[in-house]
Amino acid sequence: MAESTVETFAVLLCDAAQRRLGELAARELAGPAYDDRLIDRAAELALREVLARLWRTGWQPRDVHQIALRRLGRQGVALTVDAIAGCAAAARRDQVAAIGAEVWWSPQEPLLGQWARRHRVERVPALLAVLAVLEALLPLPRLPEMPAPSAPARGVDEKVLARIRALLAKAESTSFPEEAEALSAKAQELMSRYAFEQALVSGPAAGAGSARRFWLEQPYLGPKSSLVTAVATANRCRAAFYAELGFVALVGHEVDLDLVELLSTSLLVQANEAMLAAGRRARTRSFRHAFLLAYAGRIGERLDEADRAAGDAVADSRLLPILARRRQEVDTLFTQLFPHTLRRTTTVSNGEGWAAGRAAADHARLTVERARLGGT
Repeated sequence: MAESTVETFAVLLCDAAQRRLGELAARELAGPAYDDRLIDRAAELALREVLARLWRTGWQPRDVHQIALRRLGRQGVALTVDAIAGCAAAARRDQVAAIGAEVWWSPQEPLLGQWARRHRVERVPALLAVLAVLEALLPLPRLPEMPAPSAPARGVDEKVLARIRALLAKAESTSFPEEAEALSAKAQELMSRYAFEQALVSGPAAGAGSARRFWLEQPYLGPKSSLVTAVATANRCRAAFYAELGFVALVGHEVDLDLVELLSTSLLVQANEAMLAAGRRARTRSFRHAFLLAYAGRIGERLDEADRAAGDAVADSRLLPILARRRQEVDTLFTQLFPHTLRRTTTVSNGEGWAAGRAAADHARLTVERARLGGT
């Protein structure tokens, strides 16, 4: 079978996907005029080529998986994960493993036929899945490269992560506000103490920082990005919101980035639960939009207050110069990655939702006891 023929059909598949000829193209290619094995090889080649382009243009396996989850059905997501596994050598291995991608099929045969049998999918639906994946991935734009942390930088210790996650999980699940406040306060205290202890241990040689993407769930991406940005700012990180794609790019040092992800995830859950607790008032889109914006704004204010208070209380004279240097490193890296950011403005049309959001944010106890670096 000539490789040029396979490549030609791979190009045709991409063209059909871009022109949204799914049903028509799938039925044509599944017909008797074409050899199944040839088309299967072309489909696999097309998927590999698209992913190879994404790896070259700043995308990572976790990002592609998130796009699939948002834009494709169950079969499309499964095919995307398998396609990522098939070209994992050129990707971040840690992320490939994290999304559950692994090569389960025989390399002696094209992927698509084996995939269709595994998922009990007929020929036309299998080709439609290929075209759907191509249609979702082909238009994706170039993204800034997310630099990995430089040695010896490292993230949060797994034991500490487990303790923080346990506290935040309890805070999210309890129906008693006082208990949630106490648990959140304990988690925040643990996070802060750990971050500052690591800063003192690593000192100025911690590296120039790194970056990652925090994906948001629809709807209300704008207000949710404001909340993540507030948490990032208070924890020595910078944030840039990609509204069309639905993620916040975070720049900082590894420990801070890990903690920002943990706290942001928890606060997003708590904000949603507090909003739903408003009952009938929360049914309108304007109320929810205003509520989440106000919640994010008030959380940002309280985090800034806690940050200033903690800075005044720091006892170790070595810490402040280290933090100042780290902030400068983060600012420099952020400017390199995002030299053309624009400030986003938004309007609120529901005063009741705004008031309710600020009141809900006041329930979250976010005071950071940063002076207690040596104790437990």
